[in-house]
Amino acid sequence: MGQVLERLPAGLVWQGARLADARGAALHTGFAELDAELPGGGWPAGALIELLAEHPGVGEISLLLPLMQRTPPERWIAWIAPPLLPYAPALAAAGVPLERLLLIQPATADEVLWATRQAAAGGSCALVLAWPERLDTAALRRLQLAAEESATPLFLFRAPSAARHASPAALRLQLSPTANGLRIDILKRRGPPAAHPVHLALHNGSLQESPQERPAAPVPAPPPRLTLVG
Repeated sequence: MGQVLERLPAGLVWQGARLADARGAALHTGFAELDAELPGGGWPAGALIELLAEHPGVGEISLLLPLMQRTPPERWIAWIAPPLLPYAPALAAAGVPLERLLLIQPATADEVLWATRQAAAGGSCALVLAWPERLDTAALRRLQLAAEESATPLFLFRAPSAARHASPAALRLQLSPTANGLRIDILKRRGPPAAHPVHLALHNGSLQESPQERPAAPVPAPPPRLTLVG
């Protein structure tokens, strides 16, 4: 049977032991060990991605740092309702273009959802980061649709309890700090369930860009770990 499946045209039959093909482009995360576990080899370019953590500062910003470093000059990085202020000096030292950051602090939970949807749907953001207080299935579907139509990766930061509820997100990762970095449990991806967590060392120089997307100009070395500050 295995030989028969191998002779079939690629994509004709999905095999449970293989990762599904990414719908659209994928963006390298900057971590080879994480790319190896994601369909398409990276973040889905036009999809809703949930990052679940007990509290801010576990390493979630460091995880997205390689993607932020590659922000094109004409695109924006939208931060919507972050619980703490981004630490601008560390971001700048890591090569994130501060002039392309949009920090949005809506007054109400409904405005957070509205701003997130507008940022994701507008097509002018390289990535959108949002910390909504509450979400229901309808809101999640609207956000997923906005990200998909504009081919914009939309990262939602949520509590681990969100994993108890269904979500249209293409990717759900639970993040836990470790002594030298970050443990990532892949709760949902397109393809077979992940067999093991991914461990990233965030302080030993592993914040490197993928060779395929390395820009011509050198970027400063990243700091040990980035977080948010109050």
